[in-house]
Amino acid sequence: MLRECIRLDRDCADVCALTAQLMMRGSDLYAHAARLCAEACARCAQECAQHVQHDHCLVCAEACRACEAACRAVAA
Repeated sequence: MLRECIRLDRDCADVCALTAQLMMRGSDLYAHAARLCAEACARCAQECAQHVQHDHCLVCAEACRACEAACRAVAA
């Protein structure tokens, strides 16, 4: 039931970590990573928001939406 949710959580966490690393070292690839991060966060938020019976999924969806918005702003 949560297989896709967990996969997207892990994808999102990995992309967020990469994006943060690129940003911290001032990489020219940071804006590209931020766009990918925003997409990963959007997908994760959409999936997690469907699992209203799990409080942790709702918290995750909210955090992913905030991260998506921040990454879109930075990438713009």
